[in-house]
Amino acid sequence: MTLKERITEDMKAAMRARESARLGAIRLLLAAIKQREVDDRVTLDDAAIVAVIDKMLKQRRDSITQYESAGRQDLVDAEKYEAKILSDYMPTGLSDEEIVAAVAAAVAETSAKGPGDMGKVMALLKPQLAGRADMTEVSKRVKAALAA
Repeated sequence: MTLKERITEDMKAAMRARESARLGAIRLLLAAIKQREVDDRVTLDDAAIVAVIDKMLKQRRDSITQYESAGRQDLVDAEKYEAKILSDYMPTGLSDEEIVAAVAAAVAETSAKGPGDMGKVMALLKPQLAGRADMTEVSKRVKAALAA
């Protein structure tokens, strides 16, 4: 079963169970997937859907930060719930050790010497780690590895 089929089946289950909050979050996800398919005129594969979900999770994290600073706990709770639903569709995350190993392997493979080679290393890592690791954290680790 593809990821898109799984999301559609979960939407149907949420409809049957009358879980309106879950249904709303899943519909937002399906709408974002459909929008991307229409914009790019392609049918998204699982990797592209994971990228859409990752982008939506990043938006939720940003919103949570802004709502917390504004003291809007009701909106914070709603965004956290949506983020939880979205994260259920993400592949399992990598441990810190796995990320460090991937960064070291990418630095060795690209023969990166310093901070100027960061783009080459990140270009190699992004397809491998997208959706499985926070790319901001990966970027910090690459920068530290190249500075050493």
